[in-house]
Amino acid sequence: MRTVLAGTAAKITARLRIIDPGPSTTIQDLGRPGLAHLGVTRSGAADRTSLRLANRLAGNPEGAPALENTYGGLSFTVSQDRYVAITGAAVDVRVDGRIVDEPTRIRLAAGRALTLGRPRFGLRTYVAVAGGLAVSRVFGSAATDFLSGLGPGPVTAGDTLALGEVADPPELPVELAVSRLPSATIDLAFRWGPRDTLFPARDRATLVNSLWTISPHCNRVGARLIGPRFTVGSLGLPSEGMAPGAIQVPPAGEPIVFLADHPVTGGYPVVGVVTDRDIDLLAQAPPGTAVRFRPLPRGGR
Repeated sequence: MRTVLAGTAAKITARLRIIDPGPSTTIQDLGRPGLAHLGVTRSGAADRTSLRLANRLAGNPEGAPALENTYGGLSFTVSQDRYVAITGAAVDVRVDGRIVDEPTRIRLAAGRALTLGRPRFGLRTYVAVAGGLAVSRVFGSAATDFLSGLGPGPVTAGDTLALGEVADPPELPVELAVSRLPSATIDLAFRWGPRDTLFPARDRATLVNSLWTISPHCNRVGARLIGPRFTVGSLGLPSEGMAPGAIQVPPAGEPIVFLADHPVTGGYPVVGVVTDRDIDLLAQAPPGTAVRFRPLPRGGR
């Protein structure tokens, strides 16, 4: 149990209290871009589009800290009436045990418990509270980074999180506020390179012609894929910079697509990089989801 605040506690007028974090809940914003030269990856929300949407619906700046919940189970109360916006994975939402018919944006009364069910589609749900989470920042961000340990760490039962000042929620038509979620097989657009020329033609054909499956061994660092093995084998490359969406192929021959908490450098070859838009889609894909790769024209946008 802990209290996560920013600034002087006397200035805090409202708080959010975690009853149950579910399997995994972290504080996320848009991360720490521009610090890779210091060995600090961007981190932040795995599905940035859903985080931005949740904050807009709650009347917050798009990059305000919010809760990223994986596999549902999150339950919390607020000490003051607040608007709460819920985006990302499709889950049942209950308040004091009663299901909410239209949960995209609700007015949560003080002391009432809001609980997320298990996702019907998708993997990660974003919960933004009006005013945002007023928590301490490291390198300008409140994001929890699993790989480096930067940020406040996963939330636990009994944690109390400070809430910021409230602005009026925008008059957005919530029926149009829909997150992009995987259904059946997902297609991931990618660009070749930077080391695709190290792979024989049969390996490049394997990448685009095969149906891959997301492994149970996946997290915010990356999504491991199960499928036919590449033949390139072990390559002794100097470590070089890694980008989100990089499709890295280790000696075992099965690719890993890097997500929000990816390492800053790596020594295994990268055959391609998934587009920004489709990184968000991959972040919502649970283990067992089928994946295909769709190459973009070389030199194209």
